Amino acid sequence: MIRDDLSAMVETAARAAMDHGELPRVVLPEVTIERPARPEHGDYATSLPLRLARAARADPLEIARRLAGRLPASGAVAAAEPAPPGFINFRLSEAWLASQVDAIMAAGAAFGDVALGGGRRVQVEFVSANPTGPLTAGNGRGAAIGDVLASVLQAAGYQVEREYLVNDAGTQTDVFGRTLLARYQQLFGRDVEIPADGYPGEYMVDLARRLKDELGARYADASIDAPPEELVLRGIDVMVEQIGEDMKRLGVRYDEWFRERSLYQDEPGGAGNAYDAAMQTLRGKGYLVEKEGALWFASTELGEDKDNVVIRSTGKPTYFASDIAYHFDKFARRGFDLVIDIWGADHQGHVSRMKAAVEAIGVDPDHLDIIIYQLVSFRRGDELVRLSKRAGNLVLMRDVVDEVGADAARFFFLARSADSQMEFDLELAKKQAAENPVYYVQYAHARIAGILANAAERGFSAEGGDVRLLAHPAELDLVRKMLQLPELVQMMARSKEPHHLPHYAQDLATAFHAFYTECRVLDADARPLSAARLKLCGAARLTLARALGLMGVSAPERM
Repeated sequence: MIRDDLSAMVETAARAAMDHGELPRVVLPEVTIERPARPEHGDYATSLPLRLARAARADPLEIARRLAGRLPASGAVAAAEPAPPGFINFRLSEAWLASQVDAIMAAGAAFGDVALGGGRRVQVEFVSANPTGPLTAGNGRGAAIGDVLASVLQAAGYQVEREYLVNDAGTQTDVFGRTLLARYQQLFGRDVEIPADGYPGEYMVDLARRLKDELGARYADASIDAPPEELVLRGIDVMVEQIGEDMKRLGVRYDEWFRERSLYQDEPGGAGNAYDAAMQTLRGKGYLVEKEGALWFASTELGEDKDNVVIRSTGKPTYFASDIAYHFDKFARRGFDLVIDIWGADHQGHVSRMKAAVEAIGVDPDHLDIIIYQLVSFRRGDELVRLSKRAGNLVLMRDVVDEVGADAARFFFLARSADSQMEFDLELAKKQAAENPVYYVQYAHARIAGILANAAERGFSAEGGDVRLLAHPAELDLVRKMLQLPELVQMMARSKEPHHLPHYAQDLATAFHAFYTECRVLDADARPLSAARLKLCGAARLTLARALGLMGVSAPERM
């Protein structure tokens, strides 16, 4: 990327200035290259002179002048200009910018890929809602964030696995089982009530009917306090099937559906189970403490405010214990280099103790990233809405996808940073108009496809097009915007913030629309220029399709 080239050039200049006594020998900080906020300041800039000023005991603007004078020649850079109070602004060569159209076309579908991950294995675990009910619309936000982040990391050179943790053990599963058994037995005329803490949604009645058809009256007289394992696990399986179907509606497919129950099951070959191994690891390092009749994780030794129970006085493990075993399995048994958990806002308080637990089992806590996403509300215009009553007054993800489509759902869910609450306007998401951002971006792609199809019908071709003819400001601005995609992929992979993609796609669509408005593409009296502009259209189409593809949004040929 040109940004990396500029960084290397500035570092070379700084070292040359030191070698020639123009700067004192100091520790050189990392050279960062940024895009100026104002276009008149150039295409890129570095603030290295400002950062060197104190150590070098020199005026930062004078440092900028000396470094600029030492910059090696580059066909990509038209000018390197010192600017107060201590910047160097870079302006890219118009000829180099135009040449990048051919480079983008040569890269093809790989344009935007960056060599950052080096093949390291990353697991992205997202949604993982308890299979005790249908997915809510809020889960849709976590699904979009997780799936798109996984795609970004793949583009950045990581080996990525998408995983859903199926919570089929623990307290909520027990409550689900008792609720399901009650609903099932009600179908046989038994006078039983669902538990006070049970699941009231109509979906539980539908599930009970399905299991009645499958199992008959096998458990019609079972004790409500001891739901049969077959009934409970079959109920969980059906819910997981429905969750999988809902995810496919949204365009999400997982590599692994990991069962929590498996953490307590011995592996073949005498390896034991992950839960016992995790607890033994903590015990061996002195992090398990018995007090008040329970077993505690001594997280205060790792900077936490309080210790946390891992095994209750009843002998049953807590949810936290299960989570420790799950992360032990991820790192120690499956060997992931980096794990990314994407959790809802109600898990915020769980973050620091999970980091402490990972450190306690011998893993660098920086290898665990936890992203917390905030709540979603829905409206039509100014009216807040609820979309379903069948799930106990929950807004269901499937209802959102069915109403606005998977493309709009993914785009809108992704459009705000995870740590911001968001409002999802259902009416806007359905509009076939430029004010709908996903329509606006997809229309740009369809428009380009239409231009290329029309060109072929009229005998125009991009073949042999000389990109050196591209010199109009709107053409070069479009190239500049396209060249941001690999930089964006690199930045998102590092920051774990995929919400920049929809905004980039809108900016790219705007740049294309501006070019199309200002530059005539098909001109029988200027066929060489038309060929060059058709190449530019092809590169823009490729880049838009890649941005949409990373978001899991379709790139239509017609609209």
